[in-house]
Amino acid sequence: MSSTHSAETLISTFLQVTEDRIVPLTRSGVSSGSKVFGAAILNRLDLSPVTVSTNNERVSPLLHGEINCIQEFFASPAEGRPATRDCVFFATHEPCSLCLSGITWAGFNQFYYLFTYEDSRDLFSIPYDIDILQEVFRVPAPSDTPETLAARPLYNRKNKFFTAKSLADLLQDIPDETQRRHWAAEIERVKGLYSSLNERYQQGKQAGAESASIWK
Repeated sequence: MSSTHSAETLISTFLQVTEDRIVPLTRSGVSSGSKVFGAAILNRLDLSPVTVSTNNERVSPLLHGEINCIQEFFASPAEGRPATRDCVFFATHEPCSLCLSGITWAGFNQFYYLFTYEDSRDLFSIPYDIDILQEVFRVPAPSDTPETLAARPLYNRKNKFFTAKSLADLLQDIPDETQRRHWAAEIERVKGLYSSLNERYQQGKQAGAESASIWK
């Protein structure tokens, strides 16, 4: 199955799914220990949501938003469930190393995300995505200096398994400047919905909300 959607259509759909489906799920989970990360799997043909989920680290440290979404996708009846190659994967936050592997092993060959690793670190006080990729996977070559090593991407966003793009990347594919400004503002508006969610998560963390994850 192949279907090409415009950058405007993709951005509009991802933002709507985030606002209407992911944020409400996340709101009910963050105060009790789960992080603010969510995900959705959409049918590539018409971009209709197939599975929408959020982080559930209260149960298991492995149930990141993306992994939880993948688990729920495969727990649904096989009959009528689209093949992963016929789906588009969306994550509210750029997937960590665990979730990159989960997306790859599940066979999703295209994914998009709203917040970057730097956003997770700077806006949400969750630096572990970058830390793990740097400490575990970023192996210096003999010729590397600290500067050249730091300049190397944390992972290949286009490779034989998948292509990854942020919504900010999609903006650059919109030729009309007026439309580009409109969707840039919409992206910032939806990002703003996470301010109160993050506040609730941070309050719960400080209050000792239960979570199976040791990385809070």
